[in-house]
Amino acid sequence: MRLSQLIEVLAGHGLKARLDGEDRLIRAVNTLEDAGPGELSFLSNPKYLSAVKDTKASAVVLKDGITVPAGISALRCADPYAALTVAIIAIHGHRQHPQWGVSKAAGIHPTARVGPDANIAHGVTIGAGVAIGARCAIYPGCYVADGAQLGDDCTLYPNVVIYDHCVLGSRVTIHAGSVIGEDGLGYAPVEGHWLKIPQVGRVIIGDDVEIGANCAIDRATLGRTQIGTGTKFGNVIVIGHGTKIGPHCLFVGLVGVAGSVTVGQHVTVAGQVGMAGHLHVGDDATIGAQAGVAGDVPAGATYLGSPAIDTDAAKRSMIAVQKLPDWMKRVKELERQVRELRGRLDELHQK
Repeated sequence: MRLSQLIEVLAGHGLKARLDGEDRLIRAVNTLEDAGPGELSFLSNPKYLSAVKDTKASAVVLKDGITVPAGISALRCADPYAALTVAIIAIHGHRQHPQWGVSKAAGIHPTARVGPDANIAHGVTIGAGVAIGARCAIYPGCYVADGAQLGDDCTLYPNVVIYDHCVLGSRVTIHAGSVIGEDGLGYAPVEGHWLKIPQVGRVIIGDDVEIGANCAIDRATLGRTQIGTGTKFGNVIVIGHGTKIGPHCLFVGLVGVAGSVTVGQHVTVAGQVGMAGHLHVGDDATIGAQAGVAGDVPAGATYLGSPAIDTDAAKRSMIAVQKLPDWMKRVKELERQVRELRGRLDELHQK
């Protein structure tokens, strides 16, 4: 695709761009460090400004006011990251699934309903009463249990397990090894023993959700565990039973959320965050990496630390902790001076 053609594609997505330099033919998109001739790169973070001087890319997407070396075309755009996303889609496209059709080696119960143009690999098991929507792609090793429902255009990568009666909306993508609807951690202490509480709820996942690899979403004890429309999960995320996550949230890898948590819409949760049970996170909140959330988080707030508190207070605490070694030295020096003064005072009293 030529850069002039890419500008037209960007305009179709509401992104205005202009070309400074030669209208080059672009065959791929790459990082500033790894790009070569015929490839497009980008700069959205000033931290990497120095890499522009050394890049071998033929063109770079960036904002106005940034100089590029001679021989490199500049695609000027107010939002380089958004422009790059559109460019990757336009030039590389999304991953194309193998076209198996419905394999004869798949174990599909006679009562299951499979929509048109479905793509079901060998080694897939689909239980009784399952409903599979149109154009779904289900990779080898997947298990969809009795009564589960998948909307149109869903993708289950290898070894995904969907437990009984769970519901997936349309265009849901679940990556390899994830489990949806396993029993939550529900036990009652009875006479010194743990008595298992039957987990009779289910999991409901909205449209356009993407779940990373090796995630686990517990079914509810009663009612439902819910993942809202458009929400995206990274890898190795655990969601406890009865938790309800709103639409268009973003959870980075290694997040753990206990049961009966309510998360609002457009909430961002960074890596290795842990949340205690029965709390509420308001709309548009942001929780920083490795935070331990033990209480409610107000809407629009940014929390950090363990226990998680407002980010400004958390930063002050972190700075104070870093200064503790110096403060300890000062305290010890002050204690030494006090001992000397007391010694002198004792000498004066004796005289």
